Amino acid sequence: MRMLVLGAGLQGSACAFDLLRNPAVERVVLADVRIGALPAFLQPHVGKRLIATEVDVRNHDAVRALMRDSTAVCSAIPYYFNFPLAQLAVECGVHFTDLGGNTEIVLQQKGLEADAEAKGVSVVPDTGLAPGMVNILAQYGISQLDTVHSVKLYVGGLPQNPEPPLNYQIVYSLEGVVDYYTTESLVVRDGRRTTRAALSEIEQVQFPEPVGTLEAFHTAGGLSTMAFRYDGKIPNMEYKTLRYPGHARIMEAIRDLGLLSLDPVDVKGQSVVPRDVFVKVAGEKLRKPGARDLVALRVVVAGKKDGEAAERAWQLVARYDETNGLTAMMQTTGFTLSITSQLQATGVIPPGVHTPDECVPADRYLAMLAERGIKVETMA
Repeated sequence: MRMLVLGAGLQGSACAFDLLRNPAVERVVLADVRIGALPAFLQPHVGKRLIATEVDVRNHDAVRALMRDSTAVCSAIPYYFNFPLAQLAVECGVHFTDLGGNTEIVLQQKGLEADAEAKGVSVVPDTGLAPGMVNILAQYGISQLDTVHSVKLYVGGLPQNPEPPLNYQIVYSLEGVVDYYTTESLVVRDGRRTTRAALSEIEQVQFPEPVGTLEAFHTAGGLSTMAFRYDGKIPNMEYKTLRYPGHARIMEAIRDLGLLSLDPVDVKGQSVVPRDVFVKVAGEKLRKPGARDLVALRVVVAGKKDGEAAERAWQLVARYDETNGLTAMMQTTGFTLSITSQLQATGVIPPGVHTPDECVPADRYLAMLAERGIKVETMA
């Protein structure tokens, strides 16, 4: 297997690291518009099975050249590049998977179904933590029940040692977090697809100590195309983000004051975008190099089995990897991207365009996570 990873940031680096742990992967090309010093966990592989190269993904000729020499492509770059990259991958006859996060783009990628099948390759968007891992687990629960009346997904990337006022640290992109806090969330209520305001309908979710009580609230993206797939079939489906208690109300106030707006305002004769200022100022406070993170996840599917009320539920608390220096978010997100690409390259996933819940075999996926020390627990 010859693998191409686009994006040398946190998730792309974690994906490359995981691919390199598989002896069947003969080569990993890690490409980005700028390649700086690679993290310590990749250094032993540089110049051997790992090749770092500079490429601008807007240069389609350069991307084609890399793709044509690859078995599968993993995209760990901003979501707005994923549709043209998926098109290029299908054109070149290579498998493609990405971290997704934007449902409209995923629906565009679905339009590549016929071309992907004709080329004998698969395209799997939305392959990270949420969307990604939670959707695979949700489908696993749905498949085990005769009828389903409720699907609830909860995920949070959190600091192990929270500090006020937000009790939060940046675990991926603050721009992405702000976007989720200002975009309506797709849900299914009473059997119909609808929306809920971001940061709304706060509820408490209890995790084992030392994590303890977390709050959950609506944010966009996590349910992904499952909201369309099960519209009219399952009465209630929703995705909520997890944070330490009090976070949502503070962010709601910041948002309602207009500090997350994209509409420019005049400040002493200068045109300023409030969100840009917030991301710059708050980002410097919330970026905590070396701080340890955790990922908390819960998936609950409720319905009936053999005429009796039944529930299937899973829980995960993943923590910073002290041995290799990988954050919990890198492990749960970047490793999922890597696992999916390996399943594609070995023919486990059939040709066509599929979201993870449609094509990733949950038993095998969970076993592969466990091999990496990520143990998703079944809740009684």
